[in-house]
Amino acid sequence: MNITDFTNKLDKYCTSLASKAPGSPTQVLLVSDTNQIKYSYSNGSKNLPYHIASIGKIMTAVMIGMLSDKGELNVHAKVEDYLTEDIVKGLFVYKGIDYKGQVTIYHLLSHTSGVADYFESKTNAGSSFVDQTLNNPDKLWSPQDLIDFTRNNQSANSAPGKFLYSDTGYVLLGMIIENITNMAYSDALSKYMFSPLHMNDSYLLFGGAPINKKREIATIMFNKKEISKLNMLSCDWAGGGIVSTTDDLLIFQKAFWNGQLVSNEFMGLMQNFQNKFRAGMYYGAGMMELRLEGFFFLLRGLPRLFGHSGILGTLLFYDKVNDLHIIINLGSNKRVVASFKAIIYIEQLIKRMKSAKNS
Repeated sequence: MNITDFTNKLDKYCTSLASKAPGSPTQVLLVSDTNQIKYSYSNGSKNLPYHIASIGKIMTAVMIGMLSDKGELNVHAKVEDYLTEDIVKGLFVYKGIDYKGQVTIYHLLSHTSGVADYFESKTNAGSSFVDQTLNNPDKLWSPQDLIDFTRNNQSANSAPGKFLYSDTGYVLLGMIIENITNMAYSDALSKYMFSPLHMNDSYLLFGGAPINKKREIATIMFNKKEISKLNMLSCDWAGGGIVSTTDDLLIFQKAFWNGQLVSNEFMGLMQNFQNKFRAGMYYGAGMMELRLEGFFFLLRGLPRLFGHSGILGTLLFYDKVNDLHIIINLGSNKRVVASFKAIIYIEQLIKRMKSAKNS
């Protein structure tokens, strides 16, 4: 298989993928400078801005890393050193014991603080957070609202040390960034990341603005409802409320792996994949590792991938073995499985192309 065959097969696959969800975007960007791959597919406008969902957690983690490298925070210091009592009160109480004095920034980064997840953790009474947002889609959620939801409606999952994926924890990280930089999280992203990297179409959806002219974002389907223009999207914030493009995400990912953003020490911290998220997925500190053989044993031998996924079928991963950047947006929480099937297909194609080249 040569590069032309590779491209043709991908075109056929992506066209089929798009045809199965005509109301949703299908955006794919693959780039490998080493292997001279530059593949782009979109069933709509090229490089259309879209909500990247939890891919934004990598950017929050990188922002923390930048401040750590500058000596403005210590990732192993207590969270209560950076946030006021009224913010952390009640969030880390487990079985009657308040662990707030033991929770560190690293615990938040690695989802091991014990704090509940406003988005998915059970509520002690009343409807879930998702139900509340869907029933009141015009409500604007402030970071304080999100923290208060966990404080008032949920219980801590554990003492510090046990893994529980928590958007609440990442909202706290966003608040820490604001306190240290003395600026809004949206402005900090622009100053420290988007502007220096010339990510000119990227911004925080509520509160930010891109350097380029703002464009309408891609369709978002959540539980079969189109939500791209609804205030309910304000519920992400530092846990994944960023709008970007495939091109901008490529800039970010290249800069990260080229060592332009944070120190090697902090990169190593992010890649300390000690915790199993689910089958085939492990978590470090703001970064996931995909072990594709964990999805299905016959995928053993495919490279491990590093990056993050999002609930809207968004993927940003890097294949170190093949120097391959993989960026996907399928724009729907019902297409998450399809996004992972796509990444597996891509890796299998790469393997076949390399085998043909070496034979």
